[in-house]
Amino acid sequence: MRCLTLAFLVLAMNTLPAQTSAVSDSLAKSLNGAFSSVYEKVAPSVVIIEVGKAPGRQLSGLPEGLQFFWQGPAPKSLESEQGSGIIISSQGHVLTNFHVVDEAVAGQIKVSLKDGRKLDAEIVGIDPSTDLAVLKIEGQDLPAADLGDSDTVKVGQFAFALGAPFDLPYTFTVGIVSAKGRGDLEAGSGSVAEYIQTDASINPGNSGGPLCDIDGKVIGINTMIAGMNRGLGFALPINTAKDVATQLITTGRVARSWLGIVITGVDEDDRAKAYFPNLSGVLVDEIGPNTPAYGSDLRAGDVITKVDGVPVTKARELRREILNKKVGQEVKLDLVRGGQEMVVAVKTGEQPSRMIQASNRVSPQITVLPDPALPGIPPGVLAPQPGEQTPAPRKKEIKPQPENLHGMVLSDTGGRLGRSGGALVKDVVEESSAATAGLLPGDIITEAAGKPVHSAGELSSILGQSDMSRGVMMMVERRNQQTFVILKP
Repeated sequence: MRCLTLAFLVLAMNTLPAQTSAVSDSLAKSLNGAFSSVYEKVAPSVVIIEVGKAPGRQLSGLPEGLQFFWQGPAPKSLESEQGSGIIISSQGHVLTNFHVVDEAVAGQIKVSLKDGRKLDAEIVGIDPSTDLAVLKIEGQDLPAADLGDSDTVKVGQFAFALGAPFDLPYTFTVGIVSAKGRGDLEAGSGSVAEYIQTDASINPGNSGGPLCDIDGKVIGINTMIAGMNRGLGFALPINTAKDVATQLITTGRVARSWLGIVITGVDEDDRAKAYFPNLSGVLVDEIGPNTPAYGSDLRAGDVITKVDGVPVTKARELRREILNKKVGQEVKLDLVRGGQEMVVAVKTGEQPSRMIQASNRVSPQITVLPDPALPGIPPGVLAPQPGEQTPAPRKKEIKPQPENLHGMVLSDTGGRLGRSGGALVKDVVEESSAATAGLLPGDIITEAAGKPVHSAGELSSILGQSDMSRGVMMMVERRNQQTFVILKP
């Protein structure tokens, strides 16, 4: 019996390598077939875009440490640059990157299809915020790509890039999805988009081309890389691109929701982390004038923990939730204020264009009048408001420097600046607690330690009764903006 068992084991060991080899060979052939199918399905929808631009121009606004991948031969009468694109409708709409067609000379955009056709293209609309543009070509039997659902993409799945890197049309590369939700790739940019990261090789010329899944569905638009040959490519999710493209085709512009607030995650800011040691959320740093949030019950210093029930802990998470709302939609914000939980409703507005002012309100012309009694106030801050009588000029008097409170030289507003209460910061002593907190001359302190401030004396009393070891949060009005500071000795 023992000999029979041993013989069986020897036989199994001899046949195992052959079986393993057969399985590996079958798997390799299956992958070969799957990869080839992706190319055959997607390639007809990919286009090569040649753009004529005025010579001598310079690219501006490229993210530090990142570079958009574009290229072109030596300039002649016009500089020629090349990128990629993808046909998204049988009517001839082509999706590409804005930087591919930026500053294109009129009539100098040509689109080449894989079947050999070369067609003129016109720009339908652009969206610099997501670096997208929609072009229009005219032709028969235009093959539209199959657009996928980027929300279902998983890290680790296969990813395929197709485009014209280094003037090599229809180059096909494969990799995986390395990460999702990459945001703020440029420090401080406040980007409206989050990106799919991939290690599929993408290079100059791939701009605007598709990133696809194993089924040949487009899951992203290749947009930027971090350095050369590092395996760090970034594609705009196709769901974002579809929304932008639909708006550009329908209206020629993109409308985005916003609240008009400056925010930071509590865990992303050392000052906030120290003041809120046991709280996670998004801190409202400032509320801009004439913004949707300005007339709401939201206040600077609030810590937002949920947007319509969705938890948020980072600034980009809150931005994403608001951007996903419709303009004019009411959102409910769960927040913490002064240790108390509450819910505040705010109706979103349309985010203003970067090219126009945030408000259409016409500001009245204000005459600058120096006020020797209030040193340090920025010029024009104390100018008379509409309807006020211009005060008679006063003789300059030499007065002793008033005592300061934690580095703040204060006075009552006295009805100036359109206010009946508050403590006016006339000056801030250098290297004082007030200076460290970020107070500026001209600030009006309206609240301290959760209590309203009607005068400079009342502020002094409140601070005198407060535990300053942790710091005291003070609400501030600054040039019509609502903000806060944390005063700590």
